[in-house]
Amino acid sequence: MPLELTDHPGLEPNQREGLWTLNFGPQHPATHTTLRLVLQLDGEMVISAEPDIGFLHSGFEKLAEVLDYNQYVTIVDRMNYISPMANEIAWHHAVESMLGIELTPRCKYIRTIFAELMRIHDHLLCTGTCVLDLGGATAFMYAFNEREKIYDICERASGQRFHTGYTRVGGLLYDVTDDWISMVRDFCRTFPKAYKDFAGLVMKNRIFVERTRGVGVLTKADAIAGSATGPVARASGVTRDLRRDEPYLAYDDLDFDVCCTDTGDCYGRFQVRMMEMLESLKIIEQAIENLPSGPVFTAGTGKEGIPDKNEVYRSIEGLIHHFENIMPNRQMHSPNESFYAATESPNGELGYYLVSDGNFRAYRARTRPPSLLHFSLFNRMIQGCMLSDVVAVLGSINIIAAELDR
Repeated sequence: MPLELTDHPGLEPNQREGLWTLNFGPQHPATHTTLRLVLQLDGEMVISAEPDIGFLHSGFEKLAEVLDYNQYVTIVDRMNYISPMANEIAWHHAVESMLGIELTPRCKYIRTIFAELMRIHDHLLCTGTCVLDLGGATAFMYAFNEREKIYDICERASGQRFHTGYTRVGGLLYDVTDDWISMVRDFCRTFPKAYKDFAGLVMKNRIFVERTRGVGVLTKADAIAGSATGPVARASGVTRDLRRDEPYLAYDDLDFDVCCTDTGDCYGRFQVRMMEMLESLKIIEQAIENLPSGPVFTAGTGKEGIPDKNEVYRSIEGLIHHFENIMPNRQMHSPNESFYAATESPNGELGYYLVSDGNFRAYRARTRPPSLLHFSLFNRMIQGCMLSDVVAVLGSINIIAAELDR
């Protein structure tokens, strides 16, 4: 359990005499070379932790001003590089909401399937590396084996395993094939066994449980005050989930539960992610078995379907058809207004605030990244814990550095 800070009330500068200052990261395996924490220690007890960001700044938001609404999807892929297609879905959800575009039923269901595959994909990495940081290498390999299967599903649909660039304004780059549907069904069939093996290695492991239970507690009040969302907030008893509270895509048609605990500790955050993987699997199974037929592009944003390559290469009509699908926003002009829309990404509320001047690209674009807000809460979680608890707390909030710096 965390120690009480009875000996250090307020910690004014003149009271810090005798405390140690320790740089934790960026050259540390648990910080993935892109995070830095400046720790104040009293012996091995953490008195305060100041997050230091800026090691992965790439100017992602500024690039939105020179790339159009379709081209920018390759940039949002790289913000949360653990679940890139979830970023694409959030970006184009904001753009389509601003433009007033309604997706086709088939497109909604395919995007929903990918959103939940990304949730499983992200949670597998978070839970696997959280265990790895605490010394459990075997469970880490079990988690990554399942992630490879999701990469295969992404590659079959888009041609890319990692940065897929699959969504488009009003639709998708390609429609999915019967082979892709079979791959998703196979994943739904095999994942429960792998999940059971992984959970058996971790959830009843005495060392892991004792290293995470009661450690890094974030109260419900602090979670709300700090704008926490996603598994971090739901582990503290905040029952907000945009899929249920502000439905988008096909979530209104599907049955699922919002997973919560009220412990607010590292183990609670781990539990929520484990439970959410099963709920995501339930959503995917419902969506793939009820996948509507029809086009994946909304009428008015391009002709339905990608033409055959022979048609593209041999006729001007085919070339125009291809161009209208790949670059539909060349014929779109957005309203002169500002707009915000968000989705429930694996780490929490991922939103985009867009300012438009009527062009086919954003005048300004800003991201509401869950990692930035959660990292700002780290000091509240770690105070009174031990130095050895830093990796456990950091792993439980799943910080993605490119979301911090952008």
